Amino acid sequence: MIKKILIANRGEIAVRIVRACAELGIRSVAVYAEADRHSLHVKKADEAYSLGPDTVAGYLNAHRLVNLAIATGCDALHPGYGFLSENAELAEICTRRGVRFIGPSAEVIRRMGDKTAARQAMVEAGLPVTPGSEGNISGLDEALAVAEPLGYPVMLKATSGGGGRGIRRCNDADELRRNYDRVVSEATKAFGSAEVFLEKCIVNPRHIEVQVLADSHGNAIHLYERDCSIQRRHQKLVEIAPSPQLNDEQREYIGELAARAASTVGYENAGTVEFLLDHDGNFYFMEMNTRLQVEHPVTEEITGVDIVAEQIRIAAGEPLSFKQEDIQARGFAMEFRINAEDPKNGFLPSFGKITRYFAPGGPGVRTDGAIYTGYEIPPYYDSMCAKLIVRASSWPQLIARAERALHDMGVYGIKTTIPYHLEILKSEEFRRGEFDTGFVEAHPELSEYHVRRPTHELAAAIAASIAASMGM
Repeated sequence: MIKKILIANRGEIAVRIVRACAELGIRSVAVYAEADRHSLHVKKADEAYSLGPDTVAGYLNAHRLVNLAIATGCDALHPGYGFLSENAELAEICTRRGVRFIGPSAEVIRRMGDKTAARQAMVEAGLPVTPGSEGNISGLDEALAVAEPLGYPVMLKATSGGGGRGIRRCNDADELRRNYDRVVSEATKAFGSAEVFLEKCIVNPRHIEVQVLADSHGNAIHLYERDCSIQRRHQKLVEIAPSPQLNDEQREYIGELAARAASTVGYENAGTVEFLLDHDGNFYFMEMNTRLQVEHPVTEEITGVDIVAEQIRIAAGEPLSFKQEDIQARGFAMEFRINAEDPKNGFLPSFGKITRYFAPGGPGVRTDGAIYTGYEIPPYYDSMCAKLIVRASSWPQLIARAERALHDMGVYGIKTTIPYHLEILKSEEFRRGEFDTGFVEAHPELSEYHVRRPTHELAAAIAASIAASMGM
């Protein structure tokens, strides 16, 4: 078994991995930029080492991270999500230096990270794929030629993209012309590759993903699906497991597809196969994420499987702890990303000191976070500061419990997305379990929280009343 793990990440995911290590009797080593010196993962880990003053460079230096793992006696490295979690070079360096990489092989990361190569692999595995270009687009002229028979709208995507970046919807040829150079530029800056491809746009689909686990002994299973349709600008806000929009037949169908995909590409460890579901009930493969997902807790809540612990066991060469027939989905779970953002002000980041923090509790409530009273959220990283996860035996009970838990949760000193999530829960469409990826854009009123702004006359009257009561 693995004895000591270097966690090459920060924030709530680093805390999550520290907790898994503690339960498995494994020592944990945290790393941090100076801006993260007082972060919770630094306080919780058995050991912690500085990466220097640069806020990002240390987290992105694969050689330095592996050198530190070796110097501190670690026999494994967990990349978390984000940063270098899907970096084939980090996996290669770990293998070369005798450190177990807790994730798939460099070859699989590279193949699945290339969206056109992943698409071809899924075609070979017999998965349905979205109609689109056969490979990468050589230039604007080819993009226009491919788009014409597909029919608009189309999606122009970075081949090495992810996280909602390097992607544009083009509703007509003029938009394709305007967006082509933008996507190429964004892809080059964000992913170091100018390659792009084209797909038919499935308008307002449901975004359904399947959690898979696979080991080095030829076993591959799925842990059912998550519905990630509630998103803003391709960034997920709320995730649900299982999807309230699927029937049992659809659920078994995409679960089998995802497990087959993992087996076909020789996948090992935890991964996610993502699909789009159109309004005619057709599924299309979108991409495969070769890492742990932000939303993995909802799957843990409905299946009882500790996905991070399974990742560690798989990396140690052990077979899966479960067979497919052992996995049962019980009830529903929902995760809310609590972001340090102001929904009333265009979701602008709201970094700063947390003056008070109260975590919710009670039956079926879990909080994964890296914040505490007095903690100052640095402005250099992603705005997500915590995840609220609720579980219940039925969909109506889940809605009620989610409302209660969000009201219980208190994060003061900064603006957060908590009020926005409460507004989502009030939506009749959401309460019926009927929503797609166009939900947020179709409901701009949610960011107003149904609060009427007073007219100038009413505001003046209120001010005068206040002044009079204070004897002014």
